[in-house]
Amino acid sequence: MLGISVYPNKSSVQECIQYIDKATKLGYQRLFTSLLELEPGRTDQVLKAFKEVLAFAKERKMWISLDINPGLFNTLGVTYDDLTFFKDLGADIVRLDMNFDGMPESIMTYDQSGMYVEVNISNNTENIANTFSYQPLRRKIIGCHNFYPQPFTGLDTEYFLETTRKYKEMGLRAAAFISSNVGTVGPHAYNDGLPSLEIHRHIDLQAQAQYLINTKLIDDILIGNAFASDEELSAVAKLNQDIPQFVIEFLPETTKLEKEVILDNLHFNRGDINSYSIRSTFVKLKYKSADMPVNNALPALERGMITIGNNDFGQYKAEVNIVKQAMPNKEATKMLLRKLYQVMSIS
Repeated sequence: MLGISVYPNKSSVQECIQYIDKATKLGYQRLFTSLLELEPGRTDQVLKAFKEVLAFAKERKMWISLDINPGLFNTLGVTYDDLTFFKDLGADIVRLDMNFDGMPESIMTYDQSGMYVEVNISNNTENIANTFSYQPLRRKIIGCHNFYPQPFTGLDTEYFLETTRKYKEMGLRAAAFISSNVGTVGPHAYNDGLPSLEIHRHIDLQAQAQYLINTKLIDDILIGNAFASDEELSAVAKLNQDIPQFVIEFLPETTKLEKEVILDNLHFNRGDINSYSIRSTFVKLKYKSADMPVNNALPALERGMITIGNNDFGQYKAEVNIVKQAMPNKEATKMLLRKLYQVMSIS
């Protein structure tokens, strides 16, 4: 599921509604927003804006997540066993920016208003296991990573994958943030992008989303900052969320047939996996009679490159390989691509 974020305490109601309108027409179904920056003296005004924006999002059938922390319960006079206030505001999910002590999270899952409880899964701790020890309604608990406004504070890639796998094995639905390169609005005063992963800061938004899809670990991809451009929204919306794909660069000499082999076929990794390449072998059956002369052959291959077996490769002609680590190249091996983003998200 794809989602966007709006911040009615930082943007006008009309700006938020127009953005929601554009996104939902493209198929975006989730909305994230935050009450963490609720300012004293403006509470009534801000809550009125939130209610108006979230009401419009509900009309558009969005699933709405509201970021809160323990202090807000005291500020707003809300108790753990009655989340009606947030439901009336328009939210479906309360996202707990900070962990409580396990029992409050469990109590919240029994709330009669039907709210989901979204826990922070960026911390590789036993907090969620502790919550489960208090016997919550597990079906009401979902997970979401943090985003990180400050450069070089985002999650490390291996840590992100390891931690997310851990929580997925617990049965949690998992969400993570990507960051628009034109959006400047977030919940905090300082904002240099709002990705969950540090490697995603300032790179193409579609490539960020594709990476999360390729991990097969993330159920919901949320654009953390507002407002993404029309081009960014459209590019992400066009991605197939069921099939891993890659952002590629073709060499200028690549032929029409070579592009067809890569782009117009489904590729499957062989079951007998090796450490040097991902091998798509079924495609060679389709092109066994095609003419595949040597083209763009390089003496050495680097991680991220894609090759196609040429006419000299016998039964391996037209086999597609994605290189996983550096290795020497057969003189006749055909090189198609210079760069492939996040190849190693599939193994």
